[in-house]
Amino acid sequence: MEKCDLLIKNAVVMTDYETVEYGMDIAVSDGRITAVAKSGAREFCAEKTISGEEKLFMPGLIDSHMHTGQQLLKGLVLDAKPIIWTRVMLPFESTLTPEKMKLSAQAAALEMIKSGTTAFIDAGSYYMDAAAEVYEKSGLRGCLSYSTMDEDGLPESIAMDAAQAVTETDRLYDGWNGKGNLKVYYSLRALNSCSHELTELAAGHARERGAMLQAHMNEYQGEVDGIIKRENMRPYEFLEKMGVLSDRFLGAHSLILSETEKELIKKRGVKLCHCPFSNCGKAVPDTPDLAERGIIPGFGTDGAAHGGLSLWNEMRIFRSLMNIYHGVPNRNPKVMPAELLFRMLWEGGAAAVDEAGQCGKIAEGCKADFVSIYLDAGRLIPSGNLLHTMFECAESGDVRDMVVGGKVLMENREVQTLDEEKIRFEMKEYMKRM
Repeated sequence: MEKCDLLIKNAVVMTDYETVEYGMDIAVSDGRITAVAKSGAREFCAEKTISGEEKLFMPGLIDSHMHTGQQLLKGLVLDAKPIIWTRVMLPFESTLTPEKMKLSAQAAALEMIKSGTTAFIDAGSYYMDAAAEVYEKSGLRGCLSYSTMDEDGLPESIAMDAAQAVTETDRLYDGWNGKGNLKVYYSLRALNSCSHELTELAAGHARERGAMLQAHMNEYQGEVDGIIKRENMRPYEFLEKMGVLSDRFLGAHSLILSETEKELIKKRGVKLCHCPFSNCGKAVPDTPDLAERGIIPGFGTDGAAHGGLSLWNEMRIFRSLMNIYHGVPNRNPKVMPAELLFRMLWEGGAAAVDEAGQCGKIAEGCKADFVSIYLDAGRLIPSGNLLHTMFECAESGDVRDMVVGGKVLMENREVQTLDEEKIRFEMKEYMKRM
């Protein structure tokens, strides 16, 4: 008998974005998958066994762009007058406290675990130590940033110069990078809000530490126009001139891209992600063209203020958007097939969280990050194509189990690493005080 820490017994397994296998066992040891084999083909002696009966196991969902600091804004952004960044979000983030960030992270972690998101990238906010403490305890695979801006006119509570902004990220990096399943990314909140000095400092410090650097990119036409006016070139061209672009750069959103910018992204191996529900009010990306070039973006929710943290919703919204905008005019109903969308979620997501080839699939040697879906839910049966049914019909409430780095974070809908009842109570108390 082969020894292992965890055994998933006799399950349906979606091993990657295009393959579904039936009657499979998954063995896990030391945080990694050690075997994916036909049930009974190999004998295992496991410290813990989870039955795969009536369940489909798939790679954990990866949220390539979310905002912990905006978790408490849920329900306060939809239909708000523009520009919501300056009218709603920035004023709110300037009032954050360690207590608010702790509650925000608890609510976000709970929502992600219950909906099947095993890994995420936080775009950066304030009092990130409070968030990091929660995320480390949750067991989720998280990439955290500090919000770095140095433009004039910011609220006094978050105003800082370039050196201060990068020093805060240095401190976050020294304290939390590599702790549990956490990493720390450097960031440029938005190019319009960052000076040349801050851009150079953030990129330089990230390079020295081998860390990823992320920024909101090409999200609004006004944002793009502002950089053109300031620099006489487009955003990605500006970063290329500054020597910032590389395969260690993540451009969140990246909706409005010129031909030159697409070529730069491809040449430098830049990572991208789209946030469909949030992006629908801003611009439609030419993702079919990006995919043809071999550029596979990830998916992000853009945080709970933009419709919650369900990546199931984001994928379906995106397919509909791509069909109506790119597919219908070209008479191509398969412009973004389900397999490609799952590929974006997992392959694009794994690249965004700096785990290319390590996450986003259930295969021997990969990190053991996966979730199960309860197949006996009425909306999932019958199914003539289980992969397509997962895409079209599965929802957050169908997620039953979650494993990250070989550790069980949720079993049969019961969260193991956080006190769900206490978190729900504290959130309700916060709502009463609002």
